[in-house]
Amino acid sequence: MRLQKFMAECGIASRRKSEEIIASKRVKVNGAIVTELGYKIDPLTDIIIVDGKRIKHREKKIYIIMNKPKGYVTTVSDEFDRKTVLDLVKDIKERVYPIGRLDYDTSGLLILSNDGELAYRLIHPKFMVVKTYIATVEGTPNKEELERFRKGLEIDGYITSEAEIEVLNTVNDKSVVKIQIHEGKNRQVRKMCEKIGHPINSLKRIAIGELELGTIKKGCWRFLDENEILYLKKI
Repeated sequence: MRLQKFMAECGIASRRKSEEIIASKRVKVNGAIVTELGYKIDPLTDIIIVDGKRIKHREKKIYIIMNKPKGYVTTVSDEFDRKTVLDLVKDIKERVYPIGRLDYDTSGLLILSNDGELAYRLIHPKFMVVKTYIATVEGTPNKEELERFRKGLEIDGYITSEAEIEVLNTVNDKSVVKIQIHEGKNRQVRKMCEKIGHPINSLKRIAIGELELGTIKKGCWRFLDENEILYLKKI
């Protein structure tokens, strides 16, 4: 890539203005001053310094919504060589990362992005972002158990924040419940259900805030549209 084009893409100046900066001996490539207009550089390996500061490409922000299947971990790599959610987005050139966690046996809505600020806002409890789950549990929680769940439970040495739970359906010895929490500690929903005596058989996240999973098939994904991105950034 031509040096002045790279500088323009990094937001230093227009190509014409970048040429003036190069001619003014203000640019170094790998430690040497370059004044040749049209000088070719490798954006991935060459170190470009302008006015004493290294410049890099502006990273294109990517926002993806995925229906995570069971059997995948929400990490960049796995010490046990299990499949990760990044295996499902291999055709994306930019590096993206899962925001928050869904455990190995949980499916549903997962956001992947390279926007660190957005990740912080969606994960940190102080922003009170509600996560909605549908779970199939053993038995049927009674009123007392539901109230304990809602008010907070002691798990792993801490008390969970207030939550919502609603029994949607009961078939044989199992119930389908809707759960809403704004925390995201490790396996929290599963531990909360176990605490009230109703272990989870299956768990799926269907929404984060007002962003819903919709009809995305398991293992598939799509880019978020502008309105969805704007909504998440306003949380």
